[in-house]
Amino acid sequence: MIELRVLYEDDWPIWRELRLAALAEAPYAFGSTLSEWQGEGDREERWRARLAMPGSHNVIATIDDRPVGMAAGIPAETADEAELISFWVSPSVRGKGVGNRLIREIERWAVCDRAVSTLRLAVMPGNDRAIALYERHGFRDTGKPGELLRDGVSRTQVMAKALTGTEERALRQSSPTGFKPSVGAGVAPA
Repeated sequence: MIELRVLYEDDWPIWRELRLAALAEAPYAFGSTLSEWQGEGDREERWRARLAMPGSHNVIATIDDRPVGMAAGIPAETADEAELISFWVSPSVRGKGVGNRLIREIERWAVCDRAVSTLRLAVMPGNDRAIALYERHGFRDTGKPGELLRDGVSRTQVMAKALTGTEERALRQSSPTGFKPSVGAGVAPA
């Protein structure tokens, strides 16, 4: 069974493990590189700061208590938008619903906790599997240029999804099955 867990600052070792695995397995999918997060970049305070971003919602998926995926929601530049970032699912569980659960949780957070009307994301050009997954969830290409990539020519593809109307009501009324808060020192006070 897929379970979701929210991570807080003290949970940085779990986030680190998944993020490094993601950057190693799918370097084509991220703006960051593995080398930027290893060596001098692999510091506890940096990982803690990433999880402590104001307004962020950092979630991992587990199967049999084994971390198998990650996603984060962060506030966007405008108050009526949020962003889906750091999305990754282990190849060993792709196609088993992990990505769907993570996306739905970030959508739920965006609607219920942030009260935004739009969720957006940036995806690397040519990452067709990710683009297809996002499209199945209602994300559409905005036509707006994304961040300039390292090659100085290509840009990320910006996709967005409106979180209004019937879907918004459904998200507000739903309670994600299998969701459990973080356990241990990283638990936010109730």
